Amino acid sequence: MNIGNLFKIALKAIAANKMRSFLTALGIIIGVASVIAMLAIGQGSKKSIQAQISEMGSNMIMIHPGADMRGGVRQDPTAMQTLKLENYQKLREECTYLAAITPQVSSSGQLIAGGNNYSSSVTGIAQDYLTIRQLKVKDGEMFSDNDIRTAAKLCVIGKTIVDNLFPSEEPIGKIIRVNQVPFKVIGVLESKGYNSMGQDQDDVVLAPYTTVMKRLLAQTYLSGIFASAITEDMTENAVSEITTILRREHKLKTTDDDDFTIRTQQELSSMMNTTTDLMTTLLACIAGISLLVGGIGIMNIMYVSVTERTREIGLRMSVGARGMDILSQFLIEAVVISITGGLIGVLIGCGASYMIKAVAHWPVYIQPWSVLLSFLVCTLTGVFFGWYPAKKAAALDPIEALRYE
Repeated sequence: MNIGNLFKIALKAIAANKMRSFLTALGIIIGVASVIAMLAIGQGSKKSIQAQISEMGSNMIMIHPGADMRGGVRQDPTAMQTLKLENYQKLREECTYLAAITPQVSSSGQLIAGGNNYSSSVTGIAQDYLTIRQLKVKDGEMFSDNDIRTAAKLCVIGKTIVDNLFPSEEPIGKIIRVNQVPFKVIGVLESKGYNSMGQDQDDVVLAPYTTVMKRLLAQTYLSGIFASAITEDMTENAVSEITTILRREHKLKTTDDDDFTIRTQQELSSMMNTTTDLMTTLLACIAGISLLVGGIGIMNIMYVSVTERTREIGLRMSVGARGMDILSQFLIEAVVISITGGLIGVLIGCGASYMIKAVAHWPVYIQPWSVLLSFLVCTLTGVFFGWYPAKKAAALDPIEALRYE
């Protein structure tokens, strides 16, 4: 019997049991739609993180006091004071692979402006901080080198600070008090919104690092040093150069571990990608369980169908149908149900993904390979789980099948 006739017979069998066929395909529909939606959410998160890391500069380098904690070693409290202002000056003078460098110190507290107050922090930096973090002053101006030398009480603020402290007035020229120390607002930064970690990038108050160190913290050590390599390809050379200079300045022996930690954007990107890939795989596996359940549903329904149509199978075999014909017929039924469910699942999965993006505002990205993979898996599911019932049907004895009640 040719494949065309077998296909027609399979379609008639499916049409004769529309509700059963639909319920059988429902598991496949849910499974395919879930896989596509979960992969879209995972890939969207990954792309969002990569984009936001790129916005901060792929050649950014972060230097923090204290040894690398990834090994789980308990940190000595005094180790957090290992980065000195002199270290920043040496790096600025001697590093040849850096395009920009800035110290960084922070002081948290209550910000007060007139009758408004808001809990935030003041970050002490140099002008290069704007270049490294790719920030721009929208209104007003940035403080100068002279302001840093004189520890001037000036600041540049983000949009969130403006909204909370100056909701109905122009902030330039106004005074913000931080722990009773007055800071004059001389600039407002362009808004950057939230980053991929949910942090508000506009909740910032930038001031000269000398002002924060002397007037707010009364300390001589730094919370960190931010730098930017000339190009992304020079990042490793810059890290090596920074390590050599800091080890020399800290008088560390060859056998001593670093008392500082250096992170790069490339390392951060790799770490975040590993995390998102793991989460995407986990989500896809959870969604894939639906496909497995759908496949088991196909096997059960096809098994029931074989039992119900035993006399029909016996009749067909008695008039010349071969075991291969019966096997092919039932396999075609299983595959048609799977493919139909897969197509509907693809449409629902893509629609659900865009709905999630529109309603929940989550980053979503549908990759063509995820759709193709889901469709291929659902087809293989139909063949795999339809094989046993089809084989059972093909192995029936015609005489016994005709006697079946």
